[in-house]
Amino acid sequence: MSFGSLYSHGFVRVASAVPHMRIGEPDFNADRTLTLARQAADEHAALVIFPELGISGYSIDDLLHQTALLDAVEGAVGRIASESASLSPVIVVGAPLRFEYGVFNTAVVIHHGRVLGVVPKSYLPEYREYYEKRQFRAARDAVGDRIRLFGSGEDVPFGPDLLFSADDLPGFVLHVEICEDLWVPIPPSTYAALAGATVLANLSASNITIGKADFRRELCASQSARTIAGYLYTAAGMGESTTDLAWDGQALIYENGDLVAEDDRFATAEQLIMADIDLDRLISDRASTSSYGDSIHDQRRRVSRMRRIPLSLGFGGPDARVVPLRRHVERFPYVPANPASRNARCEEVYNIQVRGLETRLQATGIKKIVIGVSGGLDSTHALIVAARAVDRLGLPRENVLAYTMPGFATSEHTLGNARRLMRALGVSASELDIRPAATQMLRDLAHPAAFGESVYDITYENVQAGERTSHLFRLANYHGGLVLGTGDLSELALGWATYGVGDQMSHYHVNASVPKTLIQFLLRWAIDTDQFGSEVDEVLTSVLETEISPELVPRQDPDSDRPGADSESVVGPYEIQDFFLYYTVRFGYPPSKVAYLAQHAWGDRSTESWPDLIPGERRHEYSLSELKHWLGVFLERFFHTSQFKRSAMPNAPKVGSGGSLSPRGDWRAPSDGTAAAWLAELRERVPDEV
Repeated sequence: MSFGSLYSHGFVRVASAVPHMRIGEPDFNADRTLTLARQAADEHAALVIFPELGISGYSIDDLLHQTALLDAVEGAVGRIASESASLSPVIVVGAPLRFEYGVFNTAVVIHHGRVLGVVPKSYLPEYREYYEKRQFRAARDAVGDRIRLFGSGEDVPFGPDLLFSADDLPGFVLHVEICEDLWVPIPPSTYAALAGATVLANLSASNITIGKADFRRELCASQSARTIAGYLYTAAGMGESTTDLAWDGQALIYENGDLVAEDDRFATAEQLIMADIDLDRLISDRASTSSYGDSIHDQRRRVSRMRRIPLSLGFGGPDARVVPLRRHVERFPYVPANPASRNARCEEVYNIQVRGLETRLQATGIKKIVIGVSGGLDSTHALIVAARAVDRLGLPRENVLAYTMPGFATSEHTLGNARRLMRALGVSASELDIRPAATQMLRDLAHPAAFGESVYDITYENVQAGERTSHLFRLANYHGGLVLGTGDLSELALGWATYGVGDQMSHYHVNASVPKTLIQFLLRWAIDTDQFGSEVDEVLTSVLETEISPELVPRQDPDSDRPGADSESVVGPYEIQDFFLYYTVRFGYPPSKVAYLAQHAWGDRSTESWPDLIPGERRHEYSLSELKHWLGVFLERFFHTSQFKRSAMPNAPKVGSGGSLSPRGDWRAPSDGTAAAWLAELRERVPDEV
């Protein structure tokens, strides 16, 4: 299948429809159903669902026992099935059908010219305005498990235990339930999900009363989250009888608890909403949730009785069309684009970090913090976390012993930021020049740089990083303090840290599960909410405008006052490396899917949904070949060369789900692994351009 098609990457496009209808006119209702089904087919949807009893109308009461109407309904369903032969989606319509000398409220599942199965409603409401037991039998009342439609037509499966499974789209397994089935303590779709259904559909004719729309959202969101599934809901709209009730035509699509599409309720026009569901996300979350597997075990008798009905969607093959993804993919998955959500996220992360450090200080009885301050992003954020932690403990800011330690490549710009920040925060500020100690170490090693040669290798860099860390630990011994680590999640993922006696080690590590892209927004949040006053805000602004660099190698331009040897020229832009990290660790996606999502998010800078705090000149875009290159760098560094550093991580507070690389938490991996399988998949499945 084409790299550019959503169906090549574990997505499925689904639709919920709210057609116009006329009560008691099955032919008209079939016309409207087919019209919207054709629209869904034109949009390359794999599934489209319609409201409960949409072929007859829901609010027709005793007319549901009229033979003429039931004959017309069966004829209309037969016509929909026949005309679906040229349509790609699975079509699910609601219809009253006769079976075993009774009438059942059913969902008819249709695909490519035939009925695949019929699902009867399990729970019939008989309270308030509902009197369904007067007209219908429930699923439990059926004796047989196959129904003959259209006179002498073929027998098809009948029952609430049907799963419709696509053999050409792994992961797409559909289950259907009807309205009240979702309102009960254990909906039928719960068992279906445990049996493997990933997409759950609900055909409803729920009337509207005050507050009911919100309750439906809560039900759908909750069922989607509990079952780790996609959940589609559609309810009757214009055309139902208003004898005593009104109808709003609500349609919803959820994915694992997240609302991904909703229609306009009370609309005068017909509604057709669509969403691209990430099946891989659902499968990944189920696989990593041990309690989900335990539930399958506990319900294995009921689950094992579910019947699978195969189907082929037909979106693959060499002649298949490229179906572009129509799903919003955040450029910064760790950072919400919405300002209100982002501010709430930043406040939560900041408080988690402060509380973690506060707890560690209380537990150990240590009252002083020792921290190295470079004037860069990470140490700046760690310092303001430390300042707030001692504030909350009622300790003086002087108990934060902050040291800036200029080395061979420290710029006046970052050194100035460090000095100003320490002074503005009122911490105990000191300056230790590590150059004499580093020079002595290089001289002891007989390193050429000690004798004036321009040899700036890894030894040269690590001597400086090691000297800084060595000083900090001995200072902590001397003052009875705790060394606070400053490196972030992005650096740990890429191995961009000096191991052991270096910035990889500390007594406590507040930034270890915070990616660099989020740290930038945390500093912006601190400015916007004026956490520490205007003088600190000025320094934080300057830090944010500074190029990211470890400042270990002298600047190429000796007349420049900016950092040299920037990190991103070596390990890649952090904004896309954080993107790769999120989808690799959080969901375990293959490199081809990560690259596909990255191209969708980062391929065109002109598309909307940039966080408002990213200025125009920093709104970047990347070609597929660039993304492929940097993803290769990420895979090699993450899976092959860096795990041993993460295996010896200090304690650190976890701030987000799937957001820690601690060997005691979210990520356990061999230090001697290779990236061969990931790199091979990247080479074989991702083209250089599309």
